[in-house]
Amino acid sequence: MTLVQLRHFVVVADLGSYAQASATLFLTQPALTRSIQSLEQELGGALFDRLGRRIALTPFGQVVLVRARRLVSDAEALKQIGKGLHAGLIGKLRVGLSSAPGALLSVPLMLHMAQHHPRLQVEISRGNTAVLLNELREQHLDAAIVDIRSMRPSVDLQVAQAFELEAGFLARREHPLAQLGRAATLDEVMDYPVASTPLSDEVARILIARYGPQANPDDMVTLRCDETLSIVEAARRSNAIVLTVNAVAADLIRLDVSPALDASARFGLVTLAQRQEAPALRILREQLPIWVDQVTSPRTT
Repeated sequence: MTLVQLRHFVVVADLGSYAQASATLFLTQPALTRSIQSLEQELGGALFDRLGRRIALTPFGQVVLVRARRLVSDAEALKQIGKGLHAGLIGKLRVGLSSAPGALLSVPLMLHMAQHHPRLQVEISRGNTAVLLNELREQHLDAAIVDIRSMRPSVDLQVAQAFELEAGFLARREHPLAQLGRAATLDEVMDYPVASTPLSDEVARILIARYGPQANPDDMVTLRCDETLSIVEAARRSNAIVLTVNAVAADLIRLDVSPALDASARFGLVTLAQRQEAPALRILREQLPIWVDQVTSPRTT
C-alpha cells in the first residue's frame, strides 16, 4: 500500500467516476483501475460497488476513506513542511466561515493575505455551521469559524479560539419603532417582519426566557436565510427587523426593546483534533483577535 494508491482512492471517491478521476490525476483509466484493484487486494475487501457506469463506496470503502483522507492530508502537510511552508508564506489555507463570521471576516482575511502573503492560496467556504463542520471532518477545510453554540460536543473537534459579539434587534434609522421615544415591546416588534439566520437552541431558550413563548424563533422569525448580508439588506430596504450581530450592519440601529435582550453570539475557530494543522493556520490564529476588534470597535449602539 502506498500514499499514491490512497490518493488515487480518495480522488475516485470524491469524484465518483474513474473517468473523471483519471483525467484529474493525469492517469490512463486502466492504470487507475489497476491501482485501486491492487489496493483492494492488499486491504482484503472491495472499496467500490460497480453499478453499470456508476460506482459507489462499499461500507468497507466508507470506513477506509476516513483513514485514507487523514493519511493523505497528513502526508501533504509533511510535504509542505519539508518544502519550508512552516513559515506559512506559501501553500494553501482552506477556511470555512458561517454566516456572521463570513460577513465580518471574509474581507479582512483576504486583504491581509493579499497584502502580506500574496503567494498563499486562500480558499474561503461559506455555509451553515453543520455543513462546515462536516466539511472539516471530511478534511476539505483546515479550520472553520462557526457558531459554537450550535455545535454538539464531539471528541473529534476542538475550539481553538472563541469570541463573543453583541447581538440585538436591528432596524433602519427611519423605522417607526425607532421613533417611539421609548422601548418597544416584543408585540410591537412582531408587528413587523422579523429576519434572522437559523438560531441555535440556546439562543431560542434565551429569547423564550426573556419574552415568553411567543419569542420562539420558529414562530417569531418570518424571514429566515443562511446568509446574514441578505437579511441585513432586507432590513435596509424595508421595515423588516433583523435579529443578528450588531457589527454586521453599522448603518442600522439597535432597537430599544423592553425587556432588553442583552444577548451575544458566540463564535469560535474550530479545528479537527489530532490532525496535523496546515502551516498557514498560524496566521489565522494570530490575526483573528485583531480582525474581530477591528470590525466591532467602530460600532456604537
